[in-house]
Amino acid sequence: MKNYLKPGYMPIGFLLFVVLVFSRCQRTQQPTNPDYEIASKWADMALYITQFTPLNSPTYASRCFGYIGLTMYESVVHGYEEYSSLKGQLIGFDSLPEPKSDAELNWILSLNAAQAEIIRLIYNQTSDENKARIDSLEGAILEEQLPLVDDDKIVDQSIKFGKSIARSIFNWSLTDGGHRAYLRNFDKDWVHPKHPGYWEPPLYSQSISHHPLHPYWGENRRFVPGNDTIGLPYMIPYDTTRGSAYYQQFQAVYEKDKRLTQIDKEIAIWWGDDPDVTFTPPGHSYYIASIAVRTKQPDLIQAAETYARVGIAVADAFINCWKWKYHFFSERPNTFIPRFIDQEWESFWPDPPFPAFPSGHAIQAAAAATVLEDLYGKEFVFTDSAHVGRERDELRDVDFRQRSFTTFWGAARETADSRFYGGIHVPQDNNVGLREGKKIAENVNNLQWRKN
Repeated sequence: MKNYLKPGYMPIGFLLFVVLVFSRCQRTQQPTNPDYEIASKWADMALYITQFTPLNSPTYASRCFGYIGLTMYESVVHGYEEYSSLKGQLIGFDSLPEPKSDAELNWILSLNAAQAEIIRLIYNQTSDENKARIDSLEGAILEEQLPLVDDDKIVDQSIKFGKSIARSIFNWSLTDGGHRAYLRNFDKDWVHPKHPGYWEPPLYSQSISHHPLHPYWGENRRFVPGNDTIGLPYMIPYDTTRGSAYYQQFQAVYEKDKRLTQIDKEIAIWWGDDPDVTFTPPGHSYYIASIAVRTKQPDLIQAAETYARVGIAVADAFINCWKWKYHFFSERPNTFIPRFIDQEWESFWPDPPFPAFPSGHAIQAAAAATVLEDLYGKEFVFTDSAHVGRERDELRDVDFRQRSFTTFWGAARETADSRFYGGIHVPQDNNVGLREGKKIAENVNNLQWRKN
């Protein structure tokens, strides 16, 4: 019996030998997590590492979820004849290990090894404590599965295959333009364009930086063909004339701010997902994917497909969004309203450090919702408890209260609305974001996930 468990995290030596032999003899009684739950436990780990790794951002996190979800899918897809690998379907994704024709693999062990490896690689800057958490989960699932596998060769081959998938996908990620982007969140050498209606660093901001976040992110390689050729969305032309279409966008924010209800305020803070204290907006979408998986309890490949689709859709949504943000470089209400409507005005929620149009929250939430609708149907009752237990926001006199929905799109719409309630996005930012996010996700859905 080989010792597959890492010293320092699990029992080793003769005691392990005795425990495993006994467990194998009793394997029909061995309690195990269902396959979908193992996938979801790794999603939980991805969210935890995202939240507790310094210098993270919504842009970088979206990229990570794209590769983590893809790795989960590719680590198990060859175990299901009706499913297709995405090799050759994604941009530049032309090389990937395949299992030998005579190899017998345990797909849980492959997924387990692959997820541990890709999270360690993609978040190589995380703390030693977090790396120990990854190792611990990998070891715990391995310990649970070993008694169910009679052949050590199968264990070896499964682990090696999963790790080879993760390393191959990580090597592909190195050429996308976003590798280690946390080292250059704010480019001090980047020259701000100046023009009426352009973004300016506000006084009331989430960041102390006067430089916008990741100005080159829109140049990164997309995952899905077609998402790199979507045309520029229409933006209402700059016009400060009272009553103009542009002016009315900001007037709507100003008027809404004067009549915010307590529920509006709860919505605004619930979807804030500040990267300094949460798992970021794309993490929130990955979290909702877990709600869908745990509710529907699909088999392993369907669970993996869910995380892959959501991760890829959200990653491409952020790249396109950032391309358009830095093309239009549009101002936020905290600039326009004090200058042209009410000089004493301040938004309910502080500005994020980048241009406004279109809304990143809206585009990624729409992308995730469109994917999840395609997988699980438009009608889907669920409760989002992501921030339950957080201390109330004393500054704004608001508690974090869970949100309930009957559709995925309802959650996406509320995500977009939250930025309007917060006073940091005008309606067109959100409406265009929702529309473009749906387009991006449809390209993801149209990949050949299943044969024929």
